[in-house]
Amino acid sequence: MTTDPAYFLYHSIGQYPGKAEEMAAALSAFSEDWGRRDDAQWPRVLTARAEFLSLWRTLIDAPEDTLTSAENVTTALFSILGGLPPERLRGRKVLVGADCFPSLHFLLNGMAERLGYTLETVPVRQGDFWVRDEDMIAAWGPDVGLALLTFVTSTASHRCDIDALRDHGTRMGSIVGLDLTQGVGILPFSVARTPVDFVVSTSLKWLCGTPGAGIIQMRKALIERCKPELRGWFSQENPFSWDLDGFEYAPDARRFEHGTPSVLACLGSIPALKWHAAQSGLLDHNRTLTRQVIERAREMNLPLASPEAEDRRGGSVMLELPGDCDPAKVVDGLRGRSVHVDARGRILRISPGTVTDDTHVARLFDGLAALI
Repeated sequence: MTTDPAYFLYHSIGQYPGKAEEMAAALSAFSEDWGRRDDAQWPRVLTARAEFLSLWRTLIDAPEDTLTSAENVTTALFSILGGLPPERLRGRKVLVGADCFPSLHFLLNGMAERLGYTLETVPVRQGDFWVRDEDMIAAWGPDVGLALLTFVTSTASHRCDIDALRDHGTRMGSIVGLDLTQGVGILPFSVARTPVDFVVSTSLKWLCGTPGAGIIQMRKALIERCKPELRGWFSQENPFSWDLDGFEYAPDARRFEHGTPSVLACLGSIPALKWHAAQSGLLDHNRTLTRQVIERAREMNLPLASPEAEDRRGGSVMLELPGDCDPAKVVDGLRGRSVHVDARGRILRISPGTVTDDTHVARLFDGLAALI
């Protein structure tokens, strides 16, 4: 084993220099606050959580009062589905690509009967690795009440044409949502420049944060029409109102909150978000390394399972392993060489980030040459 591991897992858990120490300091500060024998814990931790929300608003250029935290993208989408005006979904279709994050498809499928919509899943064409934008548009008629787009897919690193898809959705009168998870932090995104009705994301992956620190961001005019069924004391303007018959939703994104918020995950992600905000050149570094990955893959005759054009690709490169090799053995064999990747079926997922360099790319392919 080496003291310089080759890390290619930014599609899963991102790393940056000093992450462990900075996260430990943030969590230690929380422990000291939460364990102090006074009555100031909530003001302190909620103020810190507000910093998390502010960092996220700056990251995606979101207006004030349109963004709040969620445990993960699945609970975020659940809150949105249960809050939308019923007529926007009942008797209509919800459209999603077959290459969406599976957890969201599980939820959409399970909610269809109760909310009265039909789920339409646009398939991946035979021989392709991602759903084509033109196939999404072809399936997207005026009967689509909600379309959930995937900014960058987790199995092909396909980057959709958000502008074209959103514009079509506007013409169809649909609500357009966007899962930012696999692209945010490595590809620029602004809700001001690319306005959609809502976005959901996590602070993991390229943002290098912790699990449990997701977000919901929604267009203000739509927030005002939503009444989330998943609600609680933090859904109110004043969480400390105990009038059992006087519940009123907060006038902003806080109405998507419910019970006691997951402040620990938010606080644990603040160092990563602050680190990310101070960086420049992350995408250039990634593009240099992904070009090397694609070049070495060609030399080994490993088919590319991601778009070749950089403007249609996220920060990951996926390769198709030969049919006669065992993907688990390849991943295990690389791990034994301190090279860290993963696989979904025969698709090897490779995501170089700030702790990855060209020597790591060379070690990855030396390992693949020995194992395949």
